[in-house]
Amino acid sequence: MSEASVAVHADADLLAQSVAARLVVKLLDAQAERGQASVVLTGGRIAAAVYRAVAALPAKDAVDWSRVDFWWGDERFLPAGDPERNETQARAALLDALPVDPARIHPMPASDAGADPEEAAARYAAELARAARPGTAALPHFDVLMLGVGEDGHVASVFPEHPVHYESRPVSAVRGSPKPPPVRITLTLPTINTAEEVWLVAGGADKANAVGMALAGAGPVQIPAAGVQGTGRTLWLLDRAAAASVPARFRSLR
Repeated sequence: MSEASVAVHADADLLAQSVAARLVVKLLDAQAERGQASVVLTGGRIAAAVYRAVAALPAKDAVDWSRVDFWWGDERFLPAGDPERNETQARAALLDALPVDPARIHPMPASDAGADPEEAAARYAAELARAARPGTAALPHFDVLMLGVGEDGHVASVFPEHPVHYESRPVSAVRGSPKPPPVRITLTLPTINTAEEVWLVAGGADKANAVGMALAGAGPVQIPAAGVQGTGRTLWLLDRAAAASVPARFRSLR
């Protein structure tokens, strides 16, 4: 597992632009190495800004978008097209503007797809398994997996003290989420931690306490963001407000 590193930007707009530029470079590097790339998307305010920033970058045209797989780290269990779904947000902000291969877009099942949340999670796990790397049983290669960080330290839909934290299956249904809507689907922490690079993206003063606690070594049951690590790199991408409580050993990077 990788050691965490921190990059701090002056404000949320610069943070989004920086993450967008990093993402384009990462996808280009992955395609140069493997001929294709795979990214796990997240949702939220900063994520939407990142996607819009990618769509506005001239350098995006250097990526062969037909050879990029798009997955999701979690999803609200709502009907297809609902504006609160992370998929809907990503399509509107980015995917609909790119020459992507529809077969390489892998949204989590919607609530009107004919399955309950547990079956929907199992279906997504099966889709991940079908795309698995040679020699592995369950998961594809994720070049980069992006996560937002909640005010309570949650990542994806893994919430503090929630039973999903102990889930060992690749994908889990989440019932009784403390943040609406109450029913969700999420990649579990063991799955998240198979990604080559994990980027935790946070902006705003309301995230500062959770970010500081995670980087200070809080327990992952209490602060799930503290339990996230990429196999090659773990990168915290913050604006100045979210970085207000970053521990002293990271302050030279602010």
